[in-house]
Amino acid sequence: MKSSYIKKLFVSAALLGATALAHADVVVVVASGSPVSSLTADQVAQLFTGKADTFPGGGKAVPIDQAEGSADRNAFHAKVTGKDAAQLKAYWSKLIFAGKGQPPKEVASGADVKKAVAADPAAIGYLDKSLVDGSLKVVLAP
Repeated sequence: MKSSYIKKLFVSAALLGATALAHADVVVVVASGSPVSSLTADQVAQLFTGKADTFPGGGKAVPIDQAEGSADRNAFHAKVTGKDAAQLKAYWSKLIFAGKGQPPKEVASGADVKKAVAADPAAIGYLDKSLVDGSLKVVLAP
Protein backbone atom coordinates (compact mmCIF):
# COMPACT_ATOMS: atom_id res chain seq x y z
CA MET A 1 0.00 0.00 0.00
CA LYS A 2 2.71 2.45 1.02
CA SER A 3 4.94 1.61 -1.96
CA SER A 4 2.01 2.12 -4.36
CA TYR A 5 1.47 5.61 -2.93
CA ILE A 6 5.17 6.42 -3.24
CA LYS A 7 5.23 5.22 -6.85
CA LYS A 8 2.22 7.39 -7.71
CA LEU A 9 3.82 10.37 -5.99
CA PHE A 10 7.07 9.85 -7.88
CA VAL A 11 5.32 9.51 -11.25
CA SER A 12 3.25 12.64 -10.56
CA ALA A 13 6.35 14.63 -9.68
CA ALA A 14 8.14 13.43 -12.82
CA LEU A 15 5.17 14.36 -15.01
CA LEU A 16 4.94 17.81 -13.45
CA GLY A 17 8.63 18.38 -14.13
CA ALA A 18 8.28 17.23 -17.73
CA THR A 19 5.23 19.45 -18.20
CA ALA A 20 7.10 22.47 -16.87
CA LEU A 21 9.93 21.84 -19.33
CA ALA A 22 7.54 21.34 -22.21
CA HIS A 23 5.69 24.59 -21.53
CA ALA A 24 8.72 26.76 -20.89
CA ASP A 25 9.26 28.82 -24.05
CA VAL A 26 12.74 30.09 -23.27
CA VAL A 27 14.85 32.14 -25.67
CA VAL A 28 18.43 33.38 -25.40
CA VAL A 29 18.82 37.15 -25.70
CA VAL A 30 21.37 39.93 -25.94
CA ALA A 31 20.85 43.71 -25.89
CA SER A 32 19.27 45.10 -29.05
CA GLY A 33 22.45 47.10 -29.73
CA SER A 34 24.74 44.08 -29.48
CA PRO A 35 26.67 43.14 -32.63
CA VAL A 36 25.82 39.47 -31.99
CA SER A 37 22.97 38.38 -34.26
CA SER A 38 22.75 34.64 -33.71
CA LEU A 39 24.44 31.84 -31.77
CA THR A 40 24.32 28.07 -31.83
CA ALA A 41 23.25 26.07 -28.79
CA ASP A 42 26.84 24.87 -28.43
CA GLN A 43 28.20 28.43 -28.40
CA VAL A 44 25.67 29.44 -25.75
CA ALA A 45 26.46 26.31 -23.70
CA GLN A 46 30.17 27.21 -23.81
CA LEU A 47 29.39 30.66 -22.39
CA PHE A 48 27.10 29.39 -19.62
CA THR A 49 29.51 26.65 -18.53
CA GLY A 50 32.54 28.93 -18.39
CA LYS A 51 34.31 27.20 -21.29
CA ALA A 52 34.26 30.47 -23.25
CA ASP A 53 34.14 34.07 -22.09
CA THR A 54 33.87 35.85 -25.42
CA PHE A 55 31.31 35.86 -28.19
CA PRO A 56 32.32 34.26 -31.49
CA GLY A 57 34.13 36.98 -33.41
CA GLY A 58 35.35 38.62 -30.20
CA GLY A 59 33.83 40.75 -27.52
CA LYS A 60 33.51 39.91 -23.84
CA ALA A 61 30.42 37.88 -22.92
CA VAL A 62 28.74 38.19 -19.53
CA PRO A 63 26.23 35.35 -19.00
CA ILE A 64 23.28 36.03 -16.70
CA ASP A 65 21.63 32.98 -15.10
CA GLN A 66 18.22 32.86 -13.41
CA ALA A 67 17.73 31.71 -9.83
CA GLU A 68 18.14 28.04 -8.96
CA GLY A 69 14.86 26.19 -9.21
CA SER A 70 13.19 28.52 -11.69
CA ALA A 71 11.32 26.83 -14.54
CA ASP A 72 13.14 28.97 -17.12
CA ARG A 73 16.53 28.00 -15.71
CA ASN A 74 15.65 24.30 -15.68
CA ALA A 75 14.31 24.43 -19.24
CA PHE A 76 17.28 26.43 -20.54
CA HIS A 77 19.92 24.17 -19.06
CA ALA A 78 18.10 20.99 -20.08
CA LYS A 79 17.84 22.21 -23.69
CA VAL A 80 21.17 24.02 -24.08
CA THR A 81 23.80 22.72 -21.65
CA GLY A 82 22.25 19.27 -21.22
CA LYS A 83 22.56 19.52 -17.43
CA ASP A 84 19.86 19.28 -14.79
CA ALA A 85 20.01 21.28 -11.54
CA ALA A 86 22.02 18.67 -9.62
CA GLN A 87 24.51 18.18 -12.44
CA LEU A 88 24.95 21.93 -12.80
CA LYS A 89 25.56 22.37 -9.09
CA ALA A 90 28.14 19.55 -9.08
CA TYR A 91 29.81 20.96 -12.21
CA TRP A 92 30.27 24.42 -10.71
CA SER A 93 31.28 23.07 -7.29
CA LYS A 94 34.11 21.14 -8.92
CA LEU A 95 35.32 24.15 -10.93
CA ILE A 96 35.12 26.50 -7.96
CA PHE A 97 36.99 24.06 -5.71
CA ALA A 98 39.72 23.66 -8.34
CA GLY A 99 39.95 27.44 -8.79
CA LYS A 100 39.08 27.10 -12.47
CA GLY A 101 35.93 29.14 -12.74
CA GLN A 102 32.93 30.90 -11.28
CA PRO A 103 29.29 30.41 -12.27
CA PRO A 104 27.46 33.14 -14.16
CA LYS A 105 25.95 36.04 -12.28
CA GLU A 106 22.53 35.00 -11.00
CA VAL A 107 19.40 37.14 -10.91
CA ALA A 108 15.99 36.37 -9.45
CA SER A 109 13.71 36.35 -12.49
CA GLY A 110 13.22 36.76 -16.21
CA ALA A 111 12.33 40.42 -15.64
CA ASP A 112 15.69 40.89 -13.90
CA VAL A 113 17.47 39.16 -16.82
CA LYS A 114 15.69 41.52 -19.20
CA LYS A 115 16.82 44.56 -17.24
CA ALA A 116 20.45 43.36 -16.89
CA VAL A 117 20.85 42.29 -20.52
CA ALA A 118 19.20 45.42 -21.97
CA ALA A 119 21.59 47.59 -19.93
CA ASP A 120 24.82 45.78 -20.93
CA PRO A 121 25.82 45.06 -24.55
CA ALA A 122 28.19 42.34 -23.28
CA ALA A 123 25.46 40.50 -21.38
CA ILE A 124 23.67 37.37 -22.55
CA GLY A 125 20.75 35.74 -20.79
CA TYR A 126 17.63 33.68 -21.25
CA LEU A 127 14.00 34.30 -20.41
CA ASP A 128 10.49 33.43 -21.42
CA LYS A 129 9.92 34.74 -24.93
CA SER A 130 6.84 36.67 -23.78
CA LEU A 131 9.23 39.12 -22.04
CA VAL A 132 11.13 40.01 -25.22
CA ASP A 133 10.65 43.57 -26.45
CA GLY A 134 12.62 46.11 -28.50
CA SER A 135 15.37 46.34 -25.87
CA LEU A 136 16.44 42.74 -26.57
CA LYS A 137 17.47 40.64 -29.54
CA VAL A 138 16.79 36.88 -29.67
CA VAL A 139 19.97 35.04 -30.69
CA LEU A 140 18.79 31.47 -30.06
CA ALA A 141 15.40 29.83 -29.64
CA PRO A 142 16.30 26.31 -28.48
